[in-house]
Amino acid sequence: MGKSDKYNYGVVLDAGSSGTRVYIYRWLRNALARAQESTIHKLPELETKDKWTKKVHPGVSTFGETPELVGTDHLKALVGHAVEYIPKDAIPNTPIFLLATAGMRLLPDQQRRNVLDSICSYLKTETDFFLPDCDLHIQVIPGETEGLYGWVAANYLLGGFDNAEEHDHGKGHHTYGFLDMGGASAQIAFAPNSTEAEKHANDLTLMRLRTVDGVSQEYRVFVTTWLGFGVNEARRRYVKQLLDTYAVEALDEIPDPCLPHGVILTIDGELLAEKDVGQQHLIGIGAFDECLRRTLPLLEREKECLDEPCLFNGQHVPAIDFDVNHFVGISEYWHTTHEIFEMAHKDKSYDFNTYQNRVAEFCSQDWKSIETAIGDKLYGKKVDEQTAYQVCFKASWLINILHDGIGVPRVGLEHNPTTANGTKEIIEAGKEKGYLEPFQAVNKIKSTEISWTMGKMVLYASADVPALEEQAAPVGFGSNDGSIVPADFQLPGGGRLQPGSLSVPDQSITSKITDTLLSSDSPHRIPGFLFFLLIVFIAFFYLRKRNANKAGTLPRRTSSQTLFSKFNRLLGRRNASKDYDRELEDGSTRLYDPNDFELGAMDSSDDDEVASKPASGYASPTTKRNVKSGGVAGRLTPDIMDRRGLLVRTESRERFDGLGGRKSGQGSRSPTRRDR
Repeated sequence: MGKSDKYNYGVVLDAGSSGTRVYIYRWLRNALARAQESTIHKLPELETKDKWTKKVHPGVSTFGETPELVGTDHLKALVGHAVEYIPKDAIPNTPIFLLATAGMRLLPDQQRRNVLDSICSYLKTETDFFLPDCDLHIQVIPGETEGLYGWVAANYLLGGFDNAEEHDHGKGHHTYGFLDMGGASAQIAFAPNSTEAEKHANDLTLMRLRTVDGVSQEYRVFVTTWLGFGVNEARRRYVKQLLDTYAVEALDEIPDPCLPHGVILTIDGELLAEKDVGQQHLIGIGAFDECLRRTLPLLEREKECLDEPCLFNGQHVPAIDFDVNHFVGISEYWHTTHEIFEMAHKDKSYDFNTYQNRVAEFCSQDWKSIETAIGDKLYGKKVDEQTAYQVCFKASWLINILHDGIGVPRVGLEHNPTTANGTKEIIEAGKEKGYLEPFQAVNKIKSTEISWTMGKMVLYASADVPALEEQAAPVGFGSNDGSIVPADFQLPGGGRLQPGSLSVPDQSITSKITDTLLSSDSPHRIPGFLFFLLIVFIAFFYLRKRNANKAGTLPRRTSSQTLFSKFNRLLGRRNASKDYDRELEDGSTRLYDPNDFELGAMDSSDDDEVASKPASGYASPTTKRNVKSGGVAGRLTPDIMDRRGLLVRTESRERFDGLGGRKSGQGSRSPTRRDR
């Protein structure tokens, strides 16, 4: 069995404000995962590798005025990279998502729409990836959704979902809080303690996952985002504040305490040599304590709180119990604490006192000495001049966000009874118990980078698992309003499920048989050889009948046909000469005429559900096969059958993204593939 037969693949393009990065994930197909005792009671096990990711600059939001160039000048390299690592025959069944974040949120509406449309057009015409609906697969996601995906990714990698007993934080709490900060926005997501969860139930989000054995897991999570509070947007507001402060004096040289001593920048943040100074510019004075004071007002803590309690900018957040809420921070939280300051300091546990002292020491240096250190790779190969002169502001912003904004204890200065006293004890506690500090910046866990894109694919893979019960609630997230399927419930493919409709289409018969064959504890397990002979017999019968029909004659009813009709009845099918119906997502029925279908070439891999089902969860084969014109949206047609097998292929309801079948013309299939 090849890799394309064993695995589902998924591609996510993280379109941030400063660049776009492609991520590739794969996971075992359902039947194979269920055959492994070690994973059956866990969420689907995703795999990714460093070499599967690639980032290009700048972000897609920079194409607001030239959307026609976003494909050739931006996406081409990313798509080409993905094609290198996904088996060719798996690409048509591999879903691709481009999910844009804060940078695109700041674009004018029409420019944003034009960029998204251009991305859709490029991916449809230039790739063979599975792209059934651009509105669902290519979109700007809210900051809250980004935070939820990040929360799922962090807890997935840390083990908070699958090994709850090993992550007991007290008070029945076993998940971790999540912090993310990019260039334009910042997010927080966490499960409040039981008291706060009850008090602020309407502010929480219902998150539902499903383990490989079909069992649902539910969590109530608080998530919010601060648009404009990412490091780049905060820096922009900070520079404006500086200019306003010195506007009366009409100075050409504006002193900046958040820049290393002696560094010269344009107002737009470009590095200047002394000989090029001739316009209004910023000059670093390297006063980190003053930098902290000047950046603190940017939190806007004075804004009115309309719904107590609030953190900063007047945004409501339930009280955080640092006894049980232990946060991990990614993106800028990691880069700003580690890219420079950890090269000469081997302990990687964050504490306020040590970190602030390191930053103050660095920022007080003369810029020329810092340039020399960069040239000598003292701070590592990845640190360049831009990273070095930006880090003082970023560090001050991070410290203010963490401690004065979110309220993380100043470990190293404040007594913290929830873990230990002092840096050394906290480091040791971290080694023994895991991530139990109030805050820890992380980049990788178990050699895997934490990215919200992984949370997206964990949900997607989880939704692909057949539910244990027919009326099981779908995978996804929505308002915590007490209903099983809230009105705003989001499915992992991006769509919405109609509230009040819970029935999930059964697995296909072949999938059920495959699961039975591969399940080690199934009481109905039968030898695979006998099953193979049965498939060959059925195929022989259909091929013989088809040939006879083509010859213009109909064979007499034979014993094999009689046996096959009995087999039909055994499986609960009606007479092959009659239409039969299937209950669909909306509760309606669709009549099928077996004569609409035609048997294609048989392949032994078709025995297994995993060899023929699209990873996307849509009932779509590998070639263009759209819903017939005049069909009803949300209903399957014969064109959506797996033409390689004998039986109708159905999917978990939540994987249809609330849309049912594919819309006409939506398949991302190009007769010629360019730029591979």
